[in-house]
Amino acid sequence: MKPLLSLLLLLPLTTFASLEDLVGPDLINAQGEKVELSSLEGKVIGLYFSAEWCGPCRAFTPSLVKLRDRKNDEFEVIFVSSDRSAEDQAEYMKDYDMEFPAIPFDSEKRRALGQQFGISGIPSLVIVDDQGNLITKDGRSEMSGSDSDTRKALREWRRTAGKKSGD
Repeated sequence: MKPLLSLLLLLPLTTFASLEDLVGPDLINAQGEKVELSSLEGKVIGLYFSAEWCGPCRAFTPSLVKLRDRKNDEFEVIFVSSDRSAEDQAEYMKDYDMEFPAIPFDSEKRRALGQQFGISGIPSLVIVDDQGNLITKDGRSEMSGSDSDTRKALREWRRTAGKKSGD
């Protein structure tokens, strides 16, 4: 029985009591101002693991910004930076019009989230509901392609989030 328990302890947890348990109490915008977690209620959330120095990230970011800006009433992104400094993180957010919240650069949550979801490369987009429950770790590939593929992915994420939250 002990080997089974050891194996279970190695599995990543994907259910949280709240979104705050997952991302922490402090989110910021590109200007460094605090963003209230309550602004994320009822939305599907994409945890976006990315960095300015990453070419594929710079190529994917405009598509994600476009989706978030068009569907902000139902979809929000939280930026989880792999940049080299807080200044680089803020500059990347400003240069690419990322009007969504970010985990502060100095927060241990950045590293913890990457480990939690097994992120081994960027860009990565993990989709969760507004309680932090995992919907998919493969958000980037699910929204890649045409605008209709992206809209279809968002509909599926919303449907899944509704099932998880009891809607």
